[in-house]
Amino acid sequence: MMGFKQVTIYAALLAVDQTLASHTLVQRAAHSIHQKAIWHTHNLAQDLRVAFGTMLVSRANVDSSDHVVYCKSGSQAPFSSSEGNATSSASPTKSTGSAGKATSTIAGSSPTSTSTSAASPWNLVESHQGQDFFNGWSFFTGADPTNGIVTYVDQNTANSSGLVSINSQGHAIMKVDATAVVASTRNSVRITTNSQYNGGLFIMDSVHMPTGCGIWPAFWTNGPNWPVDGEIDIVEGVNNYTNNQATVHTNVGCTLASSNSNTLSISGTVVGGTDCAALTTGNQGCGIRAATSNSFGSGFNSNGGGVYAMVWDADGIAVYFFPANAIPADITAGAPLPDSWGAAQARWPATSCAPFQFFVNHSAIFDTTLCGDWASGVWSSSGLPGQEQSCAARTGVSTCEAFVRANGASMSEAYWEIRSVKIYQTQS
Repeated sequence: MMGFKQVTIYAALLAVDQTLASHTLVQRAAHSIHQKAIWHTHNLAQDLRVAFGTMLVSRANVDSSDHVVYCKSGSQAPFSSSEGNATSSASPTKSTGSAGKATSTIAGSSPTSTSTSAASPWNLVESHQGQDFFNGWSFFTGADPTNGIVTYVDQNTANSSGLVSINSQGHAIMKVDATAVVASTRNSVRITTNSQYNGGLFIMDSVHMPTGCGIWPAFWTNGPNWPVDGEIDIVEGVNNYTNNQATVHTNVGCTLASSNSNTLSISGTVVGGTDCAALTTGNQGCGIRAATSNSFGSGFNSNGGGVYAMVWDADGIAVYFFPANAIPADITAGAPLPDSWGAAQARWPATSCAPFQFFVNHSAIFDTTLCGDWASGVWSSSGLPGQEQSCAARTGVSTCEAFVRANGASMSEAYWEIRSVKIYQTQS
């Protein structure tokens, strides 16, 4: 928990008269908060609410209708000295457009690049699958910005300790260390694409995602200057949750025009409000929870996984989910047609959140952290899909950290199994 002096700093920044809050001032305020609070997400959110006397719920009693995800702030890409064991050390060169027409090129070891059918408006520019899956990714080795009890390891360490591999089906595996008992942290993996994009279609086909008490996985995109360049959480949840929560975190000015699912043309439910700005929501952003229990965690895994697709174009940002037995033929054929997919799971329309103003130079990221601000924060909570019983009650252990450190066997389900990640741009 942050000290009173730190809370006062943030309260002072947020109290700036709105009539004086020019674009430059907001950016400076956001940058200041980013530098001072980069390692504080949930705790900062709580302290800000306490400072303003607007705490809605206690940490141990989170209301199921209001709980939202906590952002993973921090410098994401590119990585330099901390990435000494990255798959590729070269930085991408790119030309950017305003409607998902960005391209990127990576020197040296790079992902597969091919073209798709002319029937689709989308062109495949980056593909990760099979034995070459980890080409074009950097392994993050910094401290976990969400205060999880993990040590993110470099690629050599991940390989030698069996945390990453390609299985006999050609799927990429990313695990968490399952040593019986650890004194402090468990080794884990966080990878970031070397390429960056302004707009596009990101498709992730997965067989299994991490799940279980104390486990917090995510697949997301992020810009290098948080929160000005934005964050899009495509897949995220904690503990035994079974319903995905997609969330965006942005600079001041991005909102959801409505909290009504029908108005937004989505199947999910808006949680936590319509203001997406990290600066004014205590870093919570605006989240949308999936309606289906096979969209995350054990429900996803027992159903054979599925496909997540994030569309980022002139219409805004949308996240779609397709269970393994209902993947559209156009995705399977490599000629995606998002306009034919029906209602999105989550959507942030351009009418109230300009997609090329609030989201800039994004890379794709996988990570699995343990405990941290969110999973620890709801350890004793219940009532959400999949966590009808709290992890404290289920495990008989009072804290997330104590359970995770003493129970390596509980990490048996803490792994990603990925068929592919494919990134498309609109054809010129």
